Amino acid sequence: MNITADSLDVSRETFEKLEAFDALLKKWNPKINLVSRKSLADVWVRHISDSLQVYSCLNASGHWVDLGSGGGFPGVIVAIVASVENPGLNVTLVESDQRKSAFLRTVLRETVSVGMVITDRIENIEPLDADILSARALSDLPRLLEFSQRHLKSTGIALFPKGATWKKEVEEAKQEWNFDFEAVKSVTEPSAVVLKIKGVELA
Repeated sequence: MNITADSLDVSRETFEKLEAFDALLKKWNPKINLVSRKSLADVWVRHISDSLQVYSCLNASGHWVDLGSGGGFPGVIVAIVASVENPGLNVTLVESDQRKSAFLRTVLRETVSVGMVITDRIENIEPLDADILSARALSDLPRLLEFSQRHLKSTGIALFPKGATWKKEVEEAKQEWNFDFEAVKSVTEPSAVVLKIKGVELA
């Protein structure tokens, strides 16, 4: 598959920053295992495109917080796109692992993208008052909603990519939480969705 700026629906400048990110990921991955070796061969679809679709789920503004940013998905991809196409967006990446945080800071610096990295556990930091909250492959939905209640504004929206078992996760979460949601069909995986969630409160 030939990945281009047009195929990703991003500007040439953004695409060049994403290419720089791809090179950094491949340089750092053998040292700190940011993504699986198998998925490293398919970074553009499995990780970059998958993150871009999270960003595309809404017209983002204000403060975007990405929890458990790890290898940068979707948070650092959001920061890269926003630095060119949405410079008013304030991006915060939360990652407890020191080495992964160092990678995230390196990407932001070398791609000249604006964002802040917080190295700490999610439950330890002060509420971040996010307008948008994202997390990819971090935890099950009930736990993510617990994080949402702490770090998301009452008017904010959470974006959580979920796989084929997303309906079961929603059912389990509904036993403990009240929330409204929309399931946006994934463009990279037929059985997956991005859950757009708002109005999170304990049942």
